[in-house]
Amino acid sequence: MNPIDNILKAFPMIVLDGAMATELERHGCDLNNSLWSAKVLMENPEIIKQVHMDYFNAGADCAITASYQATIEGFAQHGLCKEETLHLIQESVRIARDARDEFWNNLEHQGNRPKPIIAASVGPYGAFLADGSEYRGDYTVTEDELIAFHRWRMKALIDAGAEVLACETIPNMLEAKAIVRLLEEEFPGTYAWISFSAKDESRISSGIPIGECAAWLDAHEQVAAIGINCTSPEYISPLIKETVQHTKKPIIVYPNLGEIYDASTKTWSGAPARESYESRIQEWYECGARLIGGCCRTKPENIKTISEWSRRDR
Repeated sequence: MNPIDNILKAFPMIVLDGAMATELERHGCDLNNSLWSAKVLMENPEIIKQVHMDYFNAGADCAITASYQATIEGFAQHGLCKEETLHLIQESVRIARDARDEFWNNLEHQGNRPKPIIAASVGPYGAFLADGSEYRGDYTVTEDELIAFHRWRMKALIDAGAEVLACETIPNMLEAKAIVRLLEEEFPGTYAWISFSAKDESRISSGIPIGECAAWLDAHEQVAAIGINCTSPEYISPLIKETVQHTKKPIIVYPNLGEIYDASTKTWSGAPARESYESRIQEWYECGARLIGGCCRTKPENIKTISEWSRRDR
Protein backbone atom coordinates (compact mmCIF):
# COMPACT_ATOMS: atom_id res chain seq x y z
CA MET A 1 0.00 0.00 0.00
CA ASN A 2 1.47 3.32 -1.10
CA PRO A 3 0.81 5.79 1.77
CA ILE A 4 1.61 8.84 -0.34
CA ASP A 5 -0.85 7.95 -3.07
CA ASN A 6 -3.49 7.18 -0.44
CA ILE A 7 -3.25 10.69 1.01
CA LEU A 8 -3.04 12.46 -2.34
CA LYS A 9 -6.26 10.75 -3.47
CA ALA A 10 -8.10 12.65 -0.72
CA PHE A 11 -6.03 15.82 -0.22
CA PRO A 12 -4.36 18.20 -2.70
CA MET A 13 -0.93 17.99 -1.09
CA ILE A 14 1.08 16.59 1.79
CA VAL A 15 2.76 18.98 4.23
CA LEU A 16 6.14 17.67 5.37
CA ASP A 17 7.85 18.70 8.57
CA GLY A 18 10.95 20.91 8.80
CA ALA A 19 14.49 20.69 10.11
CA MET A 20 15.17 18.39 13.04
CA ALA A 21 18.67 19.69 13.86
CA THR A 22 17.66 23.36 14.02
CA GLU A 23 15.02 22.58 16.61
CA LEU A 24 17.23 20.25 18.62
CA GLU A 25 19.83 23.00 18.84
CA ARG A 26 17.13 25.45 19.89
CA HIS A 27 16.35 23.03 22.74
CA GLY A 28 20.01 23.15 23.82
CA CYS A 29 21.47 20.10 22.06
CA ASP A 30 25.07 20.24 20.82
CA LEU A 31 25.14 18.64 17.36
CA ASN A 32 28.73 19.47 16.40
CA ASN A 33 29.44 15.77 16.10
CA SER A 34 29.69 13.19 13.31
CA LEU A 35 26.42 11.62 14.51
CA TRP A 36 24.55 14.94 14.23
CA SER A 37 20.90 14.53 15.36
CA ALA A 38 21.39 10.77 15.80
CA LYS A 39 23.49 11.63 18.87
CA VAL A 40 20.31 12.82 20.60
CA LEU A 41 18.72 9.38 20.09
CA MET A 42 21.25 8.15 22.65
CA GLU A 43 21.18 11.10 25.00
CA ASN A 44 17.75 12.72 25.09
CA PRO A 45 15.06 11.09 22.92
CA GLU A 46 12.26 13.04 24.63
CA ILE A 47 13.48 16.21 22.92
CA ILE A 48 13.12 14.48 19.55
CA LYS A 49 9.53 13.58 20.44
CA GLN A 50 8.84 17.21 21.36
CA VAL A 51 10.18 18.42 18.00
CA HIS A 52 7.89 15.97 16.21
CA MET A 53 4.95 17.25 18.27
CA ASP A 54 5.83 20.85 17.42
CA TYR A 55 5.73 20.05 13.72
CA PHE A 56 2.44 18.14 14.00
CA ASN A 57 0.93 21.10 15.82
CA ALA A 58 2.24 23.36 13.05
CA GLY A 59 0.33 21.28 10.51
CA ALA A 60 2.77 18.62 9.27
CA ASP A 61 1.19 15.56 7.65
CA CYS A 62 4.46 13.62 7.79
CA ALA A 63 7.21 13.20 10.39
CA ILE A 64 10.71 12.41 9.15
CA THR A 65 12.58 10.39 11.75
CA ALA A 66 15.88 11.34 13.40
CA SER A 67 17.76 8.54 11.62
CA TYR A 68 19.43 10.50 8.82
CA GLN A 69 22.90 10.01 10.26
CA ALA A 70 22.15 6.89 12.29
CA THR A 71 24.25 4.07 10.81
CA ILE A 72 25.98 0.96 12.11
CA GLU A 73 29.32 2.30 10.93
CA GLY A 74 28.75 5.73 12.50
CA PHE A 75 27.66 4.43 15.90
CA ALA A 76 30.50 1.88 15.89
CA GLN A 77 32.94 4.79 15.91
CA HIS A 78 31.29 5.82 19.20
CA GLY A 79 31.58 2.36 20.77
CA LEU A 80 28.14 0.89 20.06
CA CYS A 81 27.73 -2.64 18.79
CA LYS A 82 25.45 -3.57 15.89
CA GLU A 83 22.54 -4.67 18.11
CA GLU A 84 22.64 -1.45 20.13
CA THR A 85 22.71 0.60 16.96
CA LEU A 86 19.77 -1.21 15.37
CA HIS A 87 17.78 -0.66 18.56
CA LEU A 88 18.47 3.09 18.43
CA ILE A 89 17.57 3.25 14.74
CA GLN A 90 14.25 1.57 15.51
CA GLU A 91 13.74 3.92 18.43
CA SER A 92 13.69 6.82 15.95
CA VAL A 93 10.56 5.32 14.39
CA ARG A 94 8.95 4.55 17.73
CA ILE A 95 9.50 8.11 18.96
CA ALA A 96 7.92 9.59 15.85
CA ARG A 97 5.03 7.12 15.94
CA ASP A 98 4.33 7.79 19.62
CA ALA A 99 4.29 11.53 18.97
CA ARG A 100 1.97 11.05 15.99
CA ASP A 101 -0.46 8.82 17.88
CA GLU A 102 -0.56 11.14 20.88
CA PHE A 103 -1.16 14.13 18.64
CA TRP A 104 -3.81 12.41 16.51
CA ASN A 105 -5.74 10.96 19.44
CA ASN A 106 -6.01 14.44 21.00
CA LEU A 107 -6.98 16.21 17.76
CA GLU A 108 -10.58 17.44 17.79
CA HIS A 109 -11.22 17.76 14.04
CA GLN A 110 -9.42 14.86 12.39
CA GLY A 111 -11.35 15.15 9.13
CA ASN A 112 -9.66 18.43 8.24
CA ARG A 113 -6.32 16.77 7.52
CA PRO A 114 -4.83 13.33 6.82
CA LYS A 115 -3.53 11.21 9.65
CA PRO A 116 0.21 11.95 9.60
CA ILE A 117 2.54 9.29 8.27
CA ILE A 118 5.98 8.31 9.53
CA ALA A 119 8.79 8.60 6.98
CA ALA A 120 12.02 6.95 8.11
CA SER A 121 15.01 9.04 7.13
CA VAL A 122 17.70 7.22 5.15
CA GLY A 123 20.59 9.61 4.66
CA PRO A 124 23.22 9.00 1.98
CA TYR A 125 26.59 7.35 2.38
CA GLY A 126 28.09 10.84 2.35
CA ALA A 127 26.24 11.71 5.56
CA PHE A 128 28.11 8.92 7.37
CA LEU A 129 31.39 10.36 6.06
CA ALA A 130 30.36 13.69 7.67
CA ASP A 131 32.50 15.65 5.23
CA GLY A 132 29.81 17.35 3.17
CA SER A 133 29.95 14.81 0.35
CA GLU A 134 26.17 14.45 0.37
CA TYR A 135 26.36 17.78 -1.47
CA ARG A 136 29.00 16.54 -3.94
CA GLY A 137 28.38 12.84 -4.51
CA ASP A 138 32.07 12.22 -5.16
CA TYR A 139 32.64 9.24 -2.87
CA THR A 140 34.20 6.22 -4.55
CA VAL A 141 32.23 3.11 -3.63
CA THR A 142 30.48 0.51 -5.76
CA GLU A 143 26.75 -0.10 -6.05
CA ASP A 144 27.15 -3.36 -4.09
CA GLU A 145 29.01 -1.54 -1.33
CA LEU A 146 26.21 1.03 -1.12
CA ILE A 147 23.65 -1.76 -0.89
CA ALA A 148 25.61 -3.35 1.97
CA PHE A 149 25.83 0.04 3.70
CA HIS A 150 22.08 0.72 3.53
CA ARG A 151 20.75 -2.83 4.06
CA TRP A 152 20.64 -3.14 7.86
CA ARG A 153 19.39 0.38 8.57
CA MET A 154 16.61 0.07 5.99
CA LYS A 155 15.59 -3.32 7.39
CA ALA A 156 15.53 -1.96 10.94
CA LEU A 157 13.41 1.04 9.94
CA ILE A 158 10.97 -1.13 7.99
CA ASP A 159 10.71 -3.69 10.81
CA ALA A 160 10.02 -0.82 13.26
CA GLY A 161 6.90 0.12 11.30
CA ALA A 162 7.90 3.08 9.15
CA GLU A 163 5.20 3.70 6.56
CA VAL A 164 7.59 5.02 3.92
CA LEU A 165 11.35 5.47 3.64
CA ALA A 166 12.64 9.02 3.13
CA CYS A 167 15.80 8.41 1.09
CA GLU A 168 17.00 11.98 1.17
CA THR A 169 19.84 14.29 0.16
CA ILE A 170 20.98 11.65 -2.33
CA PRO A 171 23.77 13.25 -4.39
CA ASN A 172 24.25 10.79 -7.25
CA MET A 173 22.38 8.23 -9.33
CA LEU A 174 24.62 5.34 -8.30
CA GLU A 175 23.25 5.58 -4.76
CA ALA A 176 19.66 6.05 -5.95
CA LYS A 177 19.97 2.93 -8.10
CA ALA A 178 21.48 0.98 -5.19
CA ILE A 179 18.58 1.93 -2.93
CA VAL A 180 15.97 0.98 -5.54
CA ARG A 181 17.69 -2.33 -6.24
CA LEU A 182 17.77 -3.09 -2.51
CA LEU A 183 14.07 -2.26 -2.21
CA GLU A 184 13.10 -4.48 -5.11
CA GLU A 185 15.32 -7.44 -4.23
CA GLU A 186 14.90 -7.54 -0.46
CA PHE A 187 11.96 -5.35 0.64
CA PRO A 188 9.06 -5.88 -1.77
CA GLY A 189 5.96 -3.96 -0.76
CA THR A 190 7.99 -1.17 0.89
CA TYR A 191 7.73 2.30 -0.63
CA ALA A 192 10.34 5.06 -0.55
CA TRP A 193 10.75 8.55 -1.85
CA ILE A 194 14.03 9.48 -3.51
CA SER A 195 15.03 13.08 -2.89
CA PHE A 196 18.26 14.49 -4.31
CA SER A 197 20.48 17.37 -3.29
CA ALA A 198 21.04 19.72 -6.25
CA LYS A 199 23.85 22.05 -7.33
CA ASP A 200 21.83 24.34 -9.60
CA GLU A 201 18.46 24.74 -11.35
CA SER A 202 18.76 21.57 -13.46
CA ARG A 203 21.38 19.16 -12.02
CA ILE A 204 21.72 17.07 -8.88
CA SER A 205 24.91 17.44 -6.82
CA SER A 206 26.98 15.02 -8.91
CA GLY A 207 26.12 16.98 -12.06
CA ILE A 208 23.56 14.62 -13.65
CA PRO A 209 20.40 16.33 -14.97
CA ILE A 210 17.42 15.87 -12.65
CA GLY A 211 15.29 14.91 -15.65
CA GLU A 212 17.55 11.95 -16.36
CA CYS A 213 17.21 10.82 -12.74
CA ALA A 214 13.43 11.19 -12.76
CA ALA A 215 13.09 9.25 -16.02
CA TRP A 216 14.99 6.27 -14.58
CA LEU A 217 13.11 6.29 -11.27
CA ASP A 218 9.72 6.63 -12.97
CA ALA A 219 9.86 3.01 -14.09
CA HIS A 220 10.16 1.65 -10.55
CA GLU A 221 6.89 1.03 -8.73
CA GLN A 222 8.28 1.16 -5.17
CA VAL A 223 9.49 4.74 -5.69
CA ALA A 224 6.56 6.70 -4.22
CA ALA A 225 7.79 10.23 -4.99
CA ILE A 226 10.77 11.96 -6.59
CA GLY A 227 12.26 15.34 -5.81
CA ILE A 228 14.75 17.64 -4.16
CA ASN A 229 15.70 18.53 -0.59
CA CYS A 230 18.40 20.53 1.24
CA THR A 231 18.83 22.80 -1.78
CA SER A 232 18.47 26.57 -2.07
CA PRO A 233 14.87 27.72 -2.65
CA GLU A 234 15.95 29.69 -5.72
CA TYR A 235 16.60 26.46 -7.64
CA ILE A 236 13.42 24.62 -6.70
CA SER A 237 10.92 25.87 -9.30
CA PRO A 238 13.07 25.10 -12.35
CA LEU A 239 14.00 21.72 -10.85
CA ILE A 240 10.30 20.88 -10.41
CA LYS A 241 9.52 21.96 -13.98
CA GLU A 242 12.28 19.73 -15.32
CA THR A 243 11.26 16.76 -13.15
CA VAL A 244 7.57 16.74 -14.09
CA GLN A 245 8.51 16.35 -17.73
CA HIS A 246 10.03 12.94 -17.00
CA THR A 247 7.76 11.30 -14.41
CA LYS A 248 4.14 10.80 -13.44
CA LYS A 249 5.08 10.25 -9.80
CA PRO A 250 4.35 12.89 -7.12
CA ILE A 251 7.03 15.56 -6.81
CA ILE A 252 8.50 16.23 -3.38
CA VAL A 253 10.43 19.36 -2.39
CA TYR A 254 11.79 20.46 0.96
CA PRO A 255 14.52 23.06 0.50
CA ASN A 256 16.77 24.63 3.08
CA LEU A 257 16.69 28.40 3.61
CA GLY A 258 19.42 29.12 1.05
CA GLU A 259 22.37 29.42 3.40
CA ILE A 260 25.77 27.75 2.86
CA TYR A 261 26.89 24.69 4.84
CA ASP A 262 30.51 24.31 5.98
CA ALA A 263 31.20 20.60 6.50
CA SER A 264 34.44 21.21 8.44
CA THR A 265 32.75 23.28 11.15
CA LYS A 266 29.25 21.81 10.67
CA THR A 267 27.81 25.32 10.62
CA TRP A 268 25.66 27.39 8.27
CA SER A 269 26.61 30.85 7.06
CA GLY A 270 25.41 33.53 4.68
CA ALA A 271 21.99 35.06 4.31
CA PRO A 272 18.78 33.16 3.49
CA ALA A 273 17.48 33.36 -0.09
CA ARG A 274 16.35 36.85 -1.07
CA GLU A 275 12.69 35.97 -1.48
CA SER A 276 11.02 34.64 1.63
CA TYR A 277 10.51 30.89 1.88
CA GLU A 278 6.79 31.33 2.31
CA SER A 279 6.37 33.44 -0.81
CA ARG A 280 7.38 30.50 -2.99
CA ILE A 281 4.91 27.86 -1.77
CA GLN A 282 2.19 28.61 -4.31
CA GLU A 283 4.76 28.73 -7.11
CA TRP A 284 6.15 25.31 -6.17
CA TYR A 285 2.65 23.85 -6.04
CA GLU A 286 1.70 25.34 -9.38
CA CYS A 287 4.91 23.98 -10.90
CA GLY A 288 3.81 20.51 -9.83
CA ALA A 289 5.05 19.77 -6.30
CA ARG A 290 2.58 17.79 -4.18
CA LEU A 291 4.72 17.16 -1.08
CA ILE A 292 6.20 20.37 0.34
CA GLY A 293 8.13 20.99 3.54
CA GLY A 294 11.44 22.27 4.85
CA CYS A 295 14.98 21.02 5.35
CA CYS A 296 17.94 22.54 7.19
CA ARG A 297 17.30 25.74 9.16
CA THR A 298 13.52 25.71 8.66
CA LYS A 299 11.30 25.85 11.74
CA PRO A 300 7.72 25.04 12.79
CA GLU A 301 6.61 28.53 11.76
CA ASN A 302 7.71 27.79 8.18
CA ILE A 303 5.71 24.57 8.20
CA LYS A 304 2.70 26.35 9.69
CA THR A 305 2.71 28.74 6.75
CA ILE A 306 2.78 25.84 4.28
CA SER A 307 -0.01 24.09 6.16
CA GLU A 308 -2.22 27.17 6.28
CA TRP A 309 -1.76 27.70 2.55
CA SER A 310 -2.47 24.04 1.75
CA ARG A 311 -5.74 24.04 3.68
CA ARG A 312 -7.00 27.29 2.20
CA ASP A 313 -9.74 27.07 -0.42
CA ARG A 314 -8.15 27.46 -3.81
